[in-house]
Amino acid sequence: MAHVIERDSWAEAPDRWKGELQCGQFGANSCLIFNYQEKIGAGPRLHKHPYAEIFVIRSGTGLFTIGDREIKASAGQILIVPPGTPHKFTNLGPGPLESTDIHENGHFITEWLE
Repeated sequence: MAHVIERDSWAEAPDRWKGELQCGQFGANSCLIFNYQEKIGAGPRLHKHPYAEIFVIRSGTGLFTIGDREIKASAGQILIVPPGTPHKFTNLGPGPLESTDIHENGHFITEWLE
């Protein structure tokens, strides 16, 4: 069965692509985060997941720490974080950092490391 998921069920604000959706409830083995980091320096603290996470950078530039690597990533690039790898990112500016983050699991499992 196909599912149509309306924006008001996952978006934090109707005018912004920011929010998250756990797709396991619809039979999919993925979760989506529509990330919008407006402030320079903003982003999640160090964490890891027991599954891979894929970052699709839609606009802006971020500094991603993935394991022992630091990667400056910009719009159009895709980063793949292997399962169990500590990672975090921050917005480098000058504008917002927007990404679609794909978790390869039907629900979020996050271990915060800092």
